[in-house]
Amino acid sequence: MNATAGDRLLMHGNTVGERERSGVITEVHGTDGEPPYMVRFDDGHTGLVFPGPDAVVVPQ
Repeated sequence: MNATAGDRLLMHGNTVGERERSGVITEVHGTDGEPPYMVRFDDGHTGLVFPGPDAVVVPQ
């Protein structure tokens, strides 16, 4: 998984009833665009994310 600042991160719910989360990648802390990513989620909070197999990077 590779990303740059400004890309969107979509994290699909992996259990029944869990909602999908999405946000904008503001910082890339790994080498060559690899995780972890600092993400500003659509609900307003910001967090450091190590995306799992249920996540997708959407280039902008």
